[in-house]
Amino acid sequence: MKRRQFPFAVARIARRWRKLLDERLKDLGVTQARWSTLVALHRGGEGVTQRELAELMSIENPTLVRLLDNLEEQHLIERRPCEKDRRARRLHLTSKGEEFMAQLDRRAEGLRDQLLDGISEDELDTCLRVFDRVLANAEEVNREERVEYTV
Repeated sequence: MKRRQFPFAVARIARRWRKLLDERLKDLGVTQARWSTLVALHRGGEGVTQRELAELMSIENPTLVRLLDNLEEQHLIERRPCEKDRRARRLHLTSKGEEFMAQLDRRAEGLRDQLLDGISEDELDTCLRVFDRVLANAEEVNREERVEYTV
């Protein structure tokens, strides 16, 4: 029974966490889709291409383009030409984007502390090992399915 509950519990936690963080960031005028894009850009490293960021976020490129257009209009990111491929654009946070990420980090840290209250480092370590294993299994399933459908 616990195996059946696991994916739903993970999804509920992720949705609730995002909703709470979204509420804490509402006054900054950035939607969940936009701040999650900024987080992915920040984690992916400055100068990733739109295609690389779309892959990192597991979303389609047209969806990402709209998000990036909005973030650029808010002066949170900028697209710069790629030296090696003139068709590609590299994404960078602006100073306003960096400032936003600092605010996001502070607010996210406060929420993280609240939500992980009473959970030991050992418990977190076990939880993260389980998540890593589930992700590794998912990658293996993905590889097998790609091979199965291309044969």
